[in-house]
Amino acid sequence: MSTPAQKVEIIDFSREQTSDFLLPQPAVLKSSGWESLHFEHHHQQKFDTPEHQGTWHVLAYCPPFYISGERSGERWLDGNFKTEARNEGDIAIIPAGISQRCNWNTSVQFTIVAIEPTLLQQVGQDWVNPDRIELIPHFMTEQDILIQGIFTTLREELETGKIGGYLLVDSLKTTLAIHLLRNYCTTQPKLSSYADGLSKAKLQQVTQYIHEHLHLDIKLIDLAAIAQMSPYHFLRLFKQSMGVTPHQYILQCRIEKAKRLLQYGELSIADVAATVGFCDQSHLTRYFKRILGVTPKQLRR
Repeated sequence: MSTPAQKVEIIDFSREQTSDFLLPQPAVLKSSGWESLHFEHHHQQKFDTPEHQGTWHVLAYCPPFYISGERSGERWLDGNFKTEARNEGDIAIIPAGISQRCNWNTSVQFTIVAIEPTLLQQVGQDWVNPDRIELIPHFMTEQDILIQGIFTTLREELETGKIGGYLLVDSLKTTLAIHLLRNYCTTQPKLSSYADGLSKAKLQQVTQYIHEHLHLDIKLIDLAAIAQMSPYHFLRLFKQSMGVTPHQYILQCRIEKAKRLLQYGELSIADVAATVGFCDQSHLTRYFKRILGVTPKQLRR
């Protein structure tokens, strides 16, 4: 007599669902409100997940281990099975809609990042038909230095929450999408060359928007939308036109406006910081001293 097929659990990250229901303990650190990107860091005891698949692409990462001993495990991925050594820095890639289950044979730390498939389509639209973008499944058996760096930076952003967080996350997710398109997809994108930077009209629209919204958290994806291009191409063309990245330009604009307000205005330093988009007075002071060589108080004297 045959047994009924086991139900495949679904993780829908678009509804801000997390992977907690698959694991013994909830994540110790997780993101919230990052558009098209979700981050989780876990500390777990020995476990075995049910079969599951996500609506988003998932990358799993082994960070540095602080407990010595054997830490291998097994993974069933897209109908294939493999025992994984899971060395420090190893990466697994589970595309959206691909079923998997896995286990760990000891207490463990690991990190996952989920990426909305439309992000790869939006970023890759200038090079390849979005319908042909297909991510290749990878067992946790190899390392990728760039992905390791992105994971580490995303974790630091969640733990510290410094100025420009959304802009930093936007830049990182664009970088991650490009890296996946170049190295982990069935169809390799044909990269275009843009030597002249942004047109004068688009550059003026973008810079005007930046100057009018310095008090807000300006996102790379919004600037790219103004220029009517993918975030990756916008990032490249803006730097070609201005000599600095959008993040660096925004920081320069904030410091210059803060300098004018401090010299000719009557606002307190804390109010100036809020007016130009810094989190607080200490953040303004730190970047002010780094760029201009003096603190806001010293400038006013």
